[in-house]
Formats: sequence, C-alpha cells, structure tokens
Amino acid sequence: MAASLSKTLKPHIFFLLIPNKRTPLQTPLFSPLTSFERTLSSSSSSLPSQSQEKQSGRWSRWLLFIPGAITFGLGTWQIFRRQEKIEMVDYRKKRLELEPILLNSTFSSNGDLGSLEFRRVICEGVFNESKSIYIGPRSRSISGVTENGYYVVTPLMPIANKSDSVQLPILVNRGWVPRSWRNKSLGDLQDGEKPSDIPSPDVGENEGSSWWRFWSKKPKDQEPSITPVKVIGVVRGSEKPSIFVPANDPSSGQWFFVDVPEIARATGLAENTIYIEDINDNVSASQPYPVPKDVTTLIRHSVMPQDHLNYTLTWYSLSAAVTFMAVKRLMPKKSRR
Repeated sequence: MAASLSKTLKPHIFFLLIPNKRTPLQTPLFSPLTSFERTLSSSSSSLPSQSQEKQSGRWSRWLLFIPGAITFGLGTWQIFRRQEKIEMVDYRKKRLELEPILLNSTFSSNGDLGSLEFRRVICEGVFNESKSIYIGPRSRSISGVTENGYYVVTPLMPIANKSDSVQLPILVNRGWVPRSWRNKSLGDLQDGEKPSDIPSPDVGENEGSSWWRFWSKKPKDQEPSITPVKVIGVVRGSEKPSIFVPANDPSSGQWFFVDVPEIARATGLAENTIYIEDINDNVSASQPYPVPKDVTTLIRHSVMPQDHLNYTLTWYSLSAAVTFMAVKRLMPKKSRR
C-alpha cells in the first residue's frame, strides 16, 4: 500500500518542483494588505478636498439669499423715506396756513432767511423788467396740450418815500410764460436800447422852428408816473437740480434751474436777496401772462408718500420672490416634487 501511495503522489510532487510560467511564485502578487494601504492613503488625501468643497458649498448657499436681503433692506428704507415725506408735507402745509408777512419798511429778517421759507408774504414795489431772467424750458399743460415755456424772475425794486414799499429789492418768480412771450419781451427790450434813427426836425431859420422847440420841451420837474405792484408770494430757496440738468450759463443768458445767489449776482443784487414765488391768481384777461404758480404745487414734491409706499411694496415683493427661489434651489430633489 505504501508503494501504491508513493506512485500516486510522485507526479504531483514533481509538478510542484518544476518551475512553471503560470506559477504564482513568478507572477507579481498584490497582497490584500497592500491594496488596503493604497485605498487608505487615497481616501486620506481626498478628505481635505472634500471638506473644502463642503465649506465652499455652504458659503455658496448663503450667497443665494443676498439678493433677497438687499431688496428687503431697500423696501425698509422706503418706509423711512415715506415717513420723512409725510412730515415734510405737513410742515409745508402748516407754514402756508400762517398769516402772511408784510415786507415793508418796518420788516426786519435779522439775516435769518431760512426761517421765512414757505411763509406767505405781501410786498409792494415796481418791477425792473430790463433785468428779468427766464428759467427753462418748463412745460405746462393747457387744455390737455403741453406747451414749452419759461419761468420769469424779475427784481421788485423799492419805491422811494413810500412806507408800504419793500425796503430792499427782492427777486420774484412771476410765473410761467410761453416761448413766444419771452421772445417778444426780449425783442422789445433790445429795441428800447437801440438809438432812434428818426431824423430830428430841422430847427433852422424858419418861423415854425421856435414853436417846435416850445412844444417839444418837457417840464424839468415832471417825473414818470410809477405804478406800484402788489405781490402775494411764498418765500422759497434755491432748487436742487438732478445730475441730468446742465449748469447755468449766465454769460449767455441760459438758466436751467433756480440758483438764488447766482441770479442775484446776475441782476446786480446781494446774494442774500429774498426770493419769492408769486401765488396771486388774480390774472386779468388783458394780461394772461405770466401765470402764477398754484399753491398745491408748492406742497407737492417730486416723490410723494404714496410713491414711496408703492416702492416699498415693489421691493418687498422682489425680496419674497428671490428668497423663495433660493429656498427652492436648496431643497432636496425628492422634496421638490
């Protein structure tokens, strides 16, 4: 039996001793320990990058809420602006309801012109038409038709030896005039400055010349009649133009907005001259221009409280919309359905 067993095992032992190309001893082997180490090293190297990606992903998620926060802040800012406009309109209404001030020889402002703003005043004097300034163009709707024109600002000069007259010159915004009225007024002033080209009559030796000299002489003590003008207006200050309004050019006579010190210098008056806007609506049919301003236009502002309320609703609506979109973007895909 031992002999048969040795015969059986001998070929197998011989096979193990003969080297074979396919034997595992000659082929490169990768032990389980080596592959585990490589997996562990690769996973350990990817941990910092994954943490950075997670951190950056968290920050990017928060960035989605920035538009909503900005629009919410703008809506809140409009609420404060609306409250400021309400207080401003109430202040103007209360000032206009006060008794008018008489700007006569007994009036004294004590140099504080800011305390007079939006106060009604009554003044009397005579207009110096030669120093009128036209500010514009300013449009006005007449019977549904818009027409371009100008605001005419004229110095109101005091009348000597008259107690009801103003003590110092003031600037009066007399109201709106059409473009044709402005061109006609400027043409009349230019014609008045030109010397007359009408030849003087011959005062020669003829007998009628003595009679001409007699009738052409004016009495030396005769003064031109002065018709005082009574103005009811509201004390105002300089306008605050937007960035789109060009600058005034006094040298060329182009005025785009009211700058009281600049207008006063151009008319030869002091820079602290009082500026009022005429609100007297007693316009005669024979002289329809200038058209004084309406009192309601003095109370109004370019942006009223109702406009700020509309802006608030708009900004809050945008904030809610972009915030909803950000939340929906961050929700898991399964919960979106």
